[in-house]
Amino acid sequence: MATTNRTMEDQLEWTPSAVEVGNKSDNKDRDLHSAHELEITYVPDTEQEKKLVRKLDWRLIPCCWVLYLLGYIDRANIGNAKTGGMADDFNLTSSQYSVITLVFFISYLVCEVPANMILTRVKPHYFLPGLGLAWGTLAALMGATKNWSQVAGLRFLLGVAEAGFAPGCAFYLSSWYRKYELATRYAILYTSVPLAGAISGLLAGLITEYMDGAGGIAGWRWLFILEGLGSVVAAVGTFLLMPDYPSTSKRFLNESESLLACSRLAVDGIGLAQGTHGEKLGHWKAFKMCVADWRTWAQCLMFTLVTGSQTMQYFIPTLVGTFGWKGHVGQYHTIPAYAAALVYVVLACWLADRFKIKWAFVTGLSGLGFVLFIAVIASSNLMARYVLTIFAFGTIYGCSPLVKTWLVDVIPNPAEKRAIAIALVNSIGNASSIYGSWLWPDKDAPNYVPGFATTTSWLGLLCVLSVFFAWLFKRFPIQKLDHVDVMESELRAQREADEARKTKA
Repeated sequence: MATTNRTMEDQLEWTPSAVEVGNKSDNKDRDLHSAHELEITYVPDTEQEKKLVRKLDWRLIPCCWVLYLLGYIDRANIGNAKTGGMADDFNLTSSQYSVITLVFFISYLVCEVPANMILTRVKPHYFLPGLGLAWGTLAALMGATKNWSQVAGLRFLLGVAEAGFAPGCAFYLSSWYRKYELATRYAILYTSVPLAGAISGLLAGLITEYMDGAGGIAGWRWLFILEGLGSVVAAVGTFLLMPDYPSTSKRFLNESESLLACSRLAVDGIGLAQGTHGEKLGHWKAFKMCVADWRTWAQCLMFTLVTGSQTMQYFIPTLVGTFGWKGHVGQYHTIPAYAAALVYVVLACWLADRFKIKWAFVTGLSGLGFVLFIAVIASSNLMARYVLTIFAFGTIYGCSPLVKTWLVDVIPNPAEKRAIAIALVNSIGNASSIYGSWLWPDKDAPNYVPGFATTTSWLGLLCVLSVFFAWLFKRFPIQKLDHVDVMESELRAQREADEARKTKA
């Protein structure tokens, strides 16, 4: 009898769990059925999706764009400060200036991968504006330096602060936009880079001309102070406005918008940042997956060629000086080069998304740059060299966002691997800026043949490699995530969150 009672008690004890298991099974079936429906019924470019994309465009892009702009101003204004009086005040030699530009890239490239690892785990609206607050403060402090070594020390710390922002923005936008929407959005973001150069030249001209001596402070010092404070103010505003990821931005998206945002990415096989699908990869495992993939190194090589060529941006004010314009007049003549770059960036990326192909535009732009830089070297007329340099410089800027967003097409998942790949490619690519910063010494003036020749060679090689790697990527594509599996996980997470809220209520 005791045995019988015990058995009945055990049955009664397990009855609720049996019901719970049944409920869980029913819920899983409903989630799976809903996920299948989302896959079957998804139609791109519906009015609902267009409304969502407009909502993303008006919130995500401005938040990233403003800080991207100010970050590049704070990074690149060293060239304007040099020609605006810093070189004379510190008796700056060519080697010392190269060290100042070099130390920024050392800290920058070392810290990029750890920064993107952090970004996969924390809220972007804390992390990205926090970086802006840090670099703005450091940039402003450069206005108080007493010698060139202090400038170099602050530039090293500036590299630490800025390291996470460019790769962080690339990963952040790739976690919201489909792969043939991304280049256009990144182009809009990237317009801030040539615009920063143009604005930097304009601001440098105005500040060094009209504020020199104000309050007993040299104009180049005011340049650092005012531009750094601009980043601090913008970082605070961005913190208040920036959303997180599609799965976690509950204050920005309602439930249907969140599901649509996730479903759009799942269609392209893009891993969801901080999503619920699949195992959560540890940093070390994701890193090993990244470095073991040959696609990562192919992208590294191409981006290295782009960024190595792009180091001439730090010497644009100096190059303009060799064409006959000095002082604040020379500062204004740096603007056309960045204006041309702006046109190249927007047009090339828009066309790449429009025709759903990136490699062809990388090939075309790098080939055009190769030809134009040859013409720069061959020309002896100063005005002709100036005009050719403007158009050649723009092709480099056009290639950069195309190569960077091409990586998302090639390595879309998992999200942790994509984040590390973006940072690693950006980091190793920017390593070329270390030796690239030595390509334009004063002793090579006025023709700077080694700098122009090296840049020409790099663009020619990029032209060839872009064709070769495009063929390899198509021949050996990465395995795509299953749309149904991804959305089933998101639906389950959303349902469980709703149940938890009801239980608390």
